Amino acid sequence: MSLAAQTANDAQTPAEVPQARDLFSKFDPLIAEREALMATGVRDPFAIVMDEVKSPTLAVIKGKDTILLGTYNYMGMTFDPDVIAAGKQALDDFGAGTTGSRVLNGTYQGHKQVEAALREFYGMDHAMVFSTGYQANLGIISTLAGKGDYIVLDADSHASIYDGCFLGNAEIVRFRHNSVEDLDKRLGRLPADAQKLVVLEGVYSMLGDIAPLPDMVAAIRKHANCMILVDEAHGMGFFGPNGRGVYEEQGVEADVDFVVGTFSKSVGTVGGFCVSNHPKFDVMRLVCRPYVFTASLPPSVVATAATSIRKLMHAQDKRAHLWENSRRLHGALKALGFTLGTDTPQSAIISVILTDQTQAVAMWQALLELGLYVNMARPPATPTGTFLLRCSLCAEHSSDQVTQIIAMFKAAGKATGAIA
Repeated sequence: MSLAAQTANDAQTPAEVPQARDLFSKFDPLIAEREALMATGVRDPFAIVMDEVKSPTLAVIKGKDTILLGTYNYMGMTFDPDVIAAGKQALDDFGAGTTGSRVLNGTYQGHKQVEAALREFYGMDHAMVFSTGYQANLGIISTLAGKGDYIVLDADSHASIYDGCFLGNAEIVRFRHNSVEDLDKRLGRLPADAQKLVVLEGVYSMLGDIAPLPDMVAAIRKHANCMILVDEAHGMGFFGPNGRGVYEEQGVEADVDFVVGTFSKSVGTVGGFCVSNHPKFDVMRLVCRPYVFTASLPPSVVATAATSIRKLMHAQDKRAHLWENSRRLHGALKALGFTLGTDTPQSAIISVILTDQTQAVAMWQALLELGLYVNMARPPATPTGTFLLRCSLCAEHSSDQVTQIIAMFKAAGKATGAIA
């Protein structure tokens, strides 16, 4: 470099020097938005710590007893004495973990037992357990549908479903949420000889609405080479006479090829699974990467899951009480003037729609200060421009607790201007 060029370079003002950027720079707008939110003095909605959990419906947050209305613990199995005892026994008998994949050293007696419980619960020939519900969708979808295949899915599908599509490199075709007509139309545009996987959800977790599965199945069966997968993560436990999910409730069991679910909701622990009657299904254990290359669930987890699943087979009273709670809370919040995600109670999820993020955060904090925890959701988890508080009811919520919840929503709603 010449002396003149060096002199000119040294003379650059700081404003002319390019700002340093790295791989985190893309998140700067989100960081700024979060900092602005925290500057208003609200608690961080995504940094809540449960200091103590007393029951499926009560925890201590910041030293205060708080009713839990946002845990997905639909059937209240986390504190079931038989479930806890099974976990403790497995810890004593098999230790804390497997330290291996299911295809190597990671299959213990408990893993076979929980798969047997799933086969019995669903009345299916095959069951495959994953380390999380997210991995179940990731693994099954990416392995079934690959390059040259098509995955047809509801536009409001869960992130794990979308990520399964991306991992498998299949062509993704979205249809409008719960639109049978759009599903039919988009299937009709695809090559008849192409292999297609249609992915549906029994309950959609943001608004708590359910899919019209009989009409969807009828539309799908008009087209060739289609298989159907239904995610029953939020339906297992309390839909249908056996608690299998919306697909059982709506009478389409014979038409569904795969059911995916999770242990982290009604079962009360962690893990995921897929059940099927397809005669070749067991080959998935050899070709499904998120199954082959992930350490298996700890013995205590599969023991609690197996015990919980077997108890859910006989949980009719719990299911009835959960539906009673859902109908009561939905009706009360609607009567108070809140805008809800569904016109009628369709599941254990009740979403309260707010006007914007400011009101949603204010309402969330007001409820927390009153002693009620709910989940706040915003885009991209929700549709564009939608901010909501998502209530997840539990079969263990008492009638008195529901009364308290209604009173808290009334007080918080009036204090924040969410209702008149």
